[in-house]
Amino acid sequence: MEPLPEGSNPNWADPGVYEVAAGVYRIPLPLPNDGLRAVNVYAVTDGTNLVLVDSGWSLTESRQLLADALKAINAELGDVREFLITHVHRDHYTQAVALRREFGNRIALGKLEQPSLDASANPNQFPMQAQLDLLRLSGGQEVITALSKLFGSEPRHTEANLWEEPDEWLTPGRRAVLPEREFDVVHTPGHTNGHVVFVDGAADLLFSGDHVLPHITPSIGFQPVPAELPLNDYLDSLRLVRGMPDRRMLPAHGPVTDSVHARIDELLEHHRQRLETMAAQIEAGASTAFEAANRLGWTRRGRKLSEMDAFNQMLAVLETGAHLDLLVAQNKLAAEDVDGIRRYKAT
Repeated sequence: MEPLPEGSNPNWADPGVYEVAAGVYRIPLPLPNDGLRAVNVYAVTDGTNLVLVDSGWSLTESRQLLADALKAINAELGDVREFLITHVHRDHYTQAVALRREFGNRIALGKLEQPSLDASANPNQFPMQAQLDLLRLSGGQEVITALSKLFGSEPRHTEANLWEEPDEWLTPGRRAVLPEREFDVVHTPGHTNGHVVFVDGAADLLFSGDHVLPHITPSIGFQPVPAELPLNDYLDSLRLVRGMPDRRMLPAHGPVTDSVHARIDELLEHHRQRLETMAAQIEAGASTAFEAANRLGWTRRGRKLSEMDAFNQMLAVLETGAHLDLLVAQNKLAAEDVDGIRRYKAT
């Protein structure tokens, strides 16, 4: 395996190591049974010191591909000084934990991810308990039944082993990454409460994690400890990054793109339209997030909710609920919880 220039392969998820900028390499790693196909890990090196942004999912195949990619830049897994993690989802965090056990690498994670990390580490908690509770509130019992068939309904005690605490809790501000390189840590809640992005101002690079993705809209608030208004947090975070200088975007899923501002503008417009569309579903007679989600098209293909697998149905219903709750907070809709189900109506 030899390093390739970024853009030399039209399929961003193909295994390899791609040079993005001086001393920065993109390494796509596989995801199991996941429509995202791969997660990008970024190696940042000065030839002597090595730091990775995100780590990948703890899988045998992922570990081997990461080792092969690092070998191509004259490094080994044990050479990784630290992992800078954008957020606590397993495809970003868990491989760092597995490698730290073996090599002693350091891990740094956003401070506000601590409650979700603690919940994930609880061996007696079902991994998606918070999402199941929100689905009940959304009137989505049908989706809960489908999820139970897919994942079971009991806690998975072995999964708690993947959620050890980091060596450092990150807070906003500038920090050294390499002896001659610094990143700004920027708190961008929405996708998760403690999500952070890393800004390399000297190189005009933004490691955007799942906050800004080039081809899809990130899920909102998918975490063990939900936020009250995750969509409001997310939109505020988009505007925060939009107010910073435009930079080249290095996302966790998808190809590197030249302008983070251009993609943020698209995402803000998408959610503006989505808020209008979801309000219209309530005005047309839908009363729950599940009912509204059933009336909408999903993905770029406009698929019906019933055409999606149970996991993505869950994400769709919860995203609908996040939009409707924001409309309530904006006094554009009203809501009342009746018998454990939140029902919306036009004001």
